[in-house]
Amino acid sequence: MIRSVPSLTVREEPTRRVALATGVELNVACLGNPSAPPLILLHGFPESHRTWRHQMLALAINHYVIAPDQRGFGESSRPEGVSNYAPQLLMADVVALADALGVETFTLIGHDWGGALAWGAALRYPRRVRRLALLNAPHPQILQRTLFDDMGQRRASQFIRTFRGFAVDRDPDAGELEQFFWSLFVEHLKARVPAHERELYIRQWSQPGAMTAMTNWYRAADLIVPTMEETPERPEWIDAPFPMVSQPTILLWGMRNAGLLPVLLEGLETLVADLQIVRMDAGHFLPWEAPQAVSRTLAAWLARTPVKPPLV
Repeated sequence: MIRSVPSLTVREEPTRRVALATGVELNVACLGNPSAPPLILLHGFPESHRTWRHQMLALAINHYVIAPDQRGFGESSRPEGVSNYAPQLLMADVVALADALGVETFTLIGHDWGGALAWGAALRYPRRVRRLALLNAPHPQILQRTLFDDMGQRRASQFIRTFRGFAVDRDPDAGELEQFFWSLFVEHLKARVPAHERELYIRQWSQPGAMTAMTNWYRAADLIVPTMEETPERPEWIDAPFPMVSQPTILLWGMRNAGLLPVLLEGLETLVADLQIVRMDAGHFLPWEAPQAVSRTLAAWLARTPVKPPLV
């Protein structure tokens, strides 16, 4: 079932609400010719499909661009309970969205948590995901291993522990949301957030249960983030052989990213069969900070990278 919802600002792309077989409804922006090669764009925390407002326009010239507010974010469903944000459910949403829109195979593009989800979906659904593009999204095995072995990255990742404890039992008040906005974007975004975008963020975060739902992604993730003083038991899987990503893959990395350090790029070539890494002079929020460079890089990569043939 698909039904229209009004735009929240005049600069937004039209969106529609799409009911998925996974039991949630996602607010989705689509742009371009539906018969063109499809791209599904997955945003990160604490954003929405608006992450991609510049890239959608650029990529829709030659592709059918699908950008959802993911489960718990924006105007999409916010089911209660941490278990409803388990990674396998979030990955299933991606495939269910493609099914609902009549898309068989697609290129997956993800930033931040959207990139983490894209890594997993590419491994879990290789017959559906044909190409993979990631922005400041570390490979899951490298991230977990680095959190044990590199104290710099461990220190930089302590924000995850903070978010896991945020908005657990109540909605933050207006002052807390304002402080959250300024501490997150002023400290980590190397670009200015326009006033109307800030208003959209605050409006969405102020909805009942919104911040709890978004931070449930952190609580549901099977990621060990030790304190600086801890020496926890080392999981065997982080040193064991890991499935190879077979899809053509590009990773855009902001070298001034304070939360995800360049050490997370080390060894990636052993886990991805067809890999290109593009290092950029930017911070974490690449689609905002370097919109033209991101759009040009993705468009050029898509144009010269053939779609991987279906698996048999």
